[in-house]
Amino acid sequence: MKTLAEGSTSTLEYKGWFSRRINDNVPRPTLEVARSLEESLRVIPSELEVMKQELERKNSELEKRIEKLEEEKMCLSLDVDVQKMEVEKVKKEKRKVEEDRDDLKTHYKKAQASLDKIEKIKHNIGELEAALQGCELRMEQLEAREEKRKGELHHLQNQVGDRDHVMGEALV
Repeated sequence: MKTLAEGSTSTLEYKGWFSRRINDNVPRPTLEVARSLEESLRVIPSELEVMKQELERKNSELEKRIEKLEEEKMCLSLDVDVQKMEVEKVKKEKRKVEEDRDDLKTHYKKAQASLDKIEKIKHNIGELEAALQGCELRMEQLEAREEKRKGELHHLQNQVGDRDHVMGEALV
């Protein structure tokens, strides 16, 4: 192997030649090749960088999804609050209905007791009317007897008067 030493042994002629030399091992860039060189010179990301970019992309997607889920959660929380208020309203209405039902039951029982009393009173009235009719019939019979007795008494008084008159004439 030949070694070339630069330094004090180099001449001006060598330096000129060295600056003008063409190295056949290094390709010269052309316009077409320049682009492909730029592409090939681009830094190819390492596997770790690729994974890092993928994780960042997934992380971004997950953050967006989390934001979306948080929005849905907030909406659902609002829906839950609305549902809770509606449930409370329905519970209050149910309590009111139950109170009204209990009041109606109480009034029904009172009305039923009143109807029972009315039926008893009707029964008593029926008995009293029957007794009254019996009494009226008895009074009519007694009045009829009284009239008959008055008639008999009047007749007997007339007979007594006639006897007294006959006896008074017989005595005179």
